[in-house]
Amino acid sequence: MTNYAVGHLAEECAARYLKRMGYEVVDINWKTRSCEIDIVAMQRKRVYFIEVKYRKTNNQGSGLEYITAKKLDQMNFAARLWLSQNDWDGDYCLGAIEVSGQDFEITNFLTDL
Repeated sequence: MTNYAVGHLAEECAARYLKRMGYEVVDINWKTRSCEIDIVAMQRKRVYFIEVKYRKTNNQGSGLEYITAKKLDQMNFAARLWLSQNDWDGDYCLGAIEVSGQDFEITNFLTDL
């Protein structure tokens, strides 16, 4: 299986998890020429921009450890672009979901990054 296919499976797993937790998934893999957002979700009139990180094992660290200051800047840029294109002036935050193992288990979910 290609890295792209594995990443897509992890995003689908994360989206199902969010739905079970009461979120409305607005978009999966939203892209422009300059940026992307793995999942855009809403809950209680708040938009969540979710980065999905998958690791088969934690031998080289957890997925969340790979969310650097640079990645947060990229996420913020993408979020602001989405907000502008969708005329949203309400509350929003950045978040991340870590998916791991061959069973694509949700191992961590953080908001307000």
